[in-house]
Amino acid sequence: MTTEKQKVVDQINVSENGIVFYREATLTIEDGVQLSQSYHRTSLIPGQDLTGQPTEVVAIANTAWTTQIISAYQAAQAAQGV
Repeated sequence: MTTEKQKVVDQINVSENGIVFYREATLTIEDGVQLSQSYHRTSLIPGQDLTGQPTEVVAIANTAWTTQIISAYQAAQAAQGV
């Protein structure tokens, strides 16, 4: 019996203000049969450091996070006093 765990990004969404949300599924597989799965959700704000993030998430963030999106997000945060 061989049991392994695989992590896969199965959802990526970008909100109107540029926040990237993604869900990572952890699959437990034994002899080619999936026994279980669990999920972990993460959000990334425009301009955030992407070091260590999954490749496909980085690609989406780099596309979505234009200079205008990052500036608008930072301005909105400043206006709210964050």
